[in-house]
Amino acid sequence: MPVPVPVGVLRLPRGPEGSSRGFSPTSPRFQALLGEPVAAQGVRATLRERYLRGLGAARGRPTRFCLRAGVCVEAVFGAADVGAMAFQVDALRTPLGVQAAALLRCTDVLAYSFLLD
Repeated sequence: MPVPVPVGVLRLPRGPEGSSRGFSPTSPRFQALLGEPVAAQGVRATLRERYLRGLGAARGRPTRFCLRAGVCVEAVFGAADVGAMAFQVDALRTPLGVQAAALLRCTDVLAYSFLLD
């Protein structure tokens, strides 16, 4: 059994008042973390729900993905993970050939569009 390697603990610097760690309570980032107005939360929830329903309806649809490398590829849309970090596709057609199944990282995808059948 391998010996686990110890990992250092990252400690945030002390705040301006000297007792807290992390963001200054007056910083915009800290204020944003406190929460947003209820109306804005409702709008964000509605937009997220529409996006997820759209991805669910796209399953099995032919899709074109434009990637960072300037390459456009086509595939059959399968699914997206919960955090939208990757797309699972089938029959990925690339300049080098066809892959039966693949994961496309969202950080590499600039745009995607669903093709008409």
